[in-house]
Amino acid sequence: METKELEIIHGISDQLRQILSSSDQSVYIYLDDIHKVCNNRFATLLGYSSPEEWARVANNFPEAFIEPESQEILVAHYQKAMDKLIGSEFPVTWKKKPGGKVRTSVILVPILYSGKKLALHFITELK
Repeated sequence: METKELEIIHGISDQLRQILSSSDQSVYIYLDDIHKVCNNRFATLLGYSSPEEWARVANNFPEAFIEPESQEILVAHYQKAMDKLIGSEFPVTWKKKPGGKVRTSVILVPILYSGKKLALHFITELK
C-alpha cells in the first residue's frame, strides 16, 4: 500500500504532467528528501540519466545536490515559501553527478496538493 506522501507526489506529478514534460525550463517538485520528482531537463542538467535516477537519491537534499555556498540560500527560501506561502527567485549552484557545478537561477513557488505544501521549482542555467 502506498504511503500518503507517495500518493501526493504521484498526484501532483499527474496534475502538472504538461509542465514537467513541456516546459523549456528545468523543473522539480519537492515534498521531502524522499518524495520529489523532476523533468528530464533537470535530471540531464545535473548529469543524471533520467528523472527516476535523480529521484532515487534519498540523501539530505542540500548536501546531495547543492554546492555548500548555496545550501543555506535554498533552505532559507524554501522555509519562507512554506511558512508564508510566497514565491521567490534566487541563485543556486548545483552539484553535477559526474562532478563539477552548474550555476542557476531558481524560481521557487509554494503549491498545495491534498492539503500538503510542496515547492515547485523552475531552474534556468546561467552561462
